[in-house]
Amino acid sequence: MKLRLRAPVSQDPDARMSEMRTAVIGALVVMLGPISMSLYTPAMPAMVHAFDTTPAAIKLTLTVYFVGFALAQLVCGPMSDAYGRRPVGISFFTIYLAGSVIAAAAPSLSWLLAGRILQGIGAAAGISMSRAMVRDQYSGQQAARILNLIGVMLAIGPAVSPTLGGVILSTIGWQAIFFVMVLYGSIAIWLIAFVAPETNRNRDRALAKPAAVLASYRTLFANRTFVATSLLIAMSPGGLYTLAAILPFVMIEKVGLTPTQFGMGMLAQTGSFMTGAALAGVLLRRMDATRLVPIGLSLVALSGLGFCIGLRIWPPSFISVMAPTALWAFGNAFIMPGATTAALAPFPRIAGAASAVTGFMQIGGGLAGTAVAALLFHEPFNSLRVIMPVMSVIAICSYAWLVWRGGGLVTTTPTGEPPRKTEIAPARTASARPDDAGDNHGDANDGHARKTLR
Repeated sequence: MKLRLRAPVSQDPDARMSEMRTAVIGALVVMLGPISMSLYTPAMPAMVHAFDTTPAAIKLTLTVYFVGFALAQLVCGPMSDAYGRRPVGISFFTIYLAGSVIAAAAPSLSWLLAGRILQGIGAAAGISMSRAMVRDQYSGQQAARILNLIGVMLAIGPAVSPTLGGVILSTIGWQAIFFVMVLYGSIAIWLIAFVAPETNRNRDRALAKPAAVLASYRTLFANRTFVATSLLIAMSPGGLYTLAAILPFVMIEKVGLTPTQFGMGMLAQTGSFMTGAALAGVLLRRMDATRLVPIGLSLVALSGLGFCIGLRIWPPSFISVMAPTALWAFGNAFIMPGATTAALAPFPRIAGAASAVTGFMQIGGGLAGTAVAALLFHEPFNSLRVIMPVMSVIAICSYAWLVWRGGGLVTTTPTGEPPRKTEIAPARTASARPDDAGDNHGDANDGHARKTLR
């Protein structure tokens, strides 16, 4: 398939990008976050000497990046609902660009930390915007296929970034890594400014007011189905972030791998996710995305058993640790398209806010697992045997509640695929059912919140 990366000339509000075009643009902007985290990790020891500081201080650059990345999503999502995806994307990616320049030219650790937190804030628009752009144009199976394709592409960037960072470090120096990020940030701005059309056809500047932002989040968290689905995303896909924080200590200090061997070994996780995403893409042509979620959760459950029981039966080794890790990644490739589509489906008019919350929950779940591991366990290996099984149980319980409450996940509104032009839903009448505003699968609750707000 030939992909044309020229912005459409037509200003027809009914025009929309193809599935492939949406997936490629979405993947390129969402990869900004993970690549910015993993590209410079090989340079961290060199930066300890460059800034004459401690490893703990350099690790703080990861922490501030994650904090900015997680919290900024809660801002850029509602802003893109109010002003559109393109202007907000350009603004946030410009912040990322400024942070990359500051980090590249940082004369001290303080400047480096400032640059990294700006990078995290700017990159947050990637994950929020990519999902919102999909929901603006598609729902149901089409949205699930696009999100699955984004997942396949997304796995490539973080997989090659550490190797690329190591090559840049050994040939040019650590500053050049951040100049590569400057280049990537410039490409992201160009994509949004000149290639991607505006997909938000329901822009409303009133949604940018603080009261409106709170009203949007109140609408989301009042929907118990959305909360349960977001918790599922936080515990299962979010568990990949927890694994990323724990595995280096387990594999290097406990198993005995060298840093280079560990980097190569992590390709097992990446390859497993890509294989699962490719298989899921084939199955999505024949099966509804929601039917893949319990299959993925079953694999996550087996992975949890491997961490909990397998690591107590067999001594720590590459196989005993990476086998359940690969299984977790493989299962999540089945979970993410259906779960994300179902979370966003009821909220077409506040898709940015809904996308922001799911992204925040995914990262927040991983950070929560990491925090528990750091605070309650002195030995990372023991935390791996406890935290990952607990996260799998919470994810399964969230899905079980969804099945018990309403039959599982729903990836379309009650009328099926959304119309190209959506109208503001009328205010809820007195005859409406009491639970319509909080827990239905349609978008009436979304429209009602907008009417109430005005």
